Amino acid sequence: MNRGTVYGAAPPRLHPRHVRDRQFATVSFGRRGLHPEEVRQFLHRVALELAALNQDVARLNDENIRLKRALRDWQSAQAQRRMS
Repeated sequence: MNRGTVYGAAPPRLHPRHVRDRQFATVSFGRRGLHPEEVRQFLHRVALELAALNQDVARLNDENIRLKRALRDWQSAQAQRRMS
């Protein structure tokens, strides 16, 4: 889905698997750089939170559809009552 970008398509949505599978280059100069295990733990945490957020979005989309249908049904029933 293009979200109104002017210069081309929006980057793909970030999914938990992208975070979990992300690899970082290793630094060859001794102890410089990030601690690989800390990075891995943080990425795992971010992936879990992304998964939970994606589930919430899906649940809310389903609820939104249900509410729109209920409102449409109610409006139809009200219109029929007025015509009777």
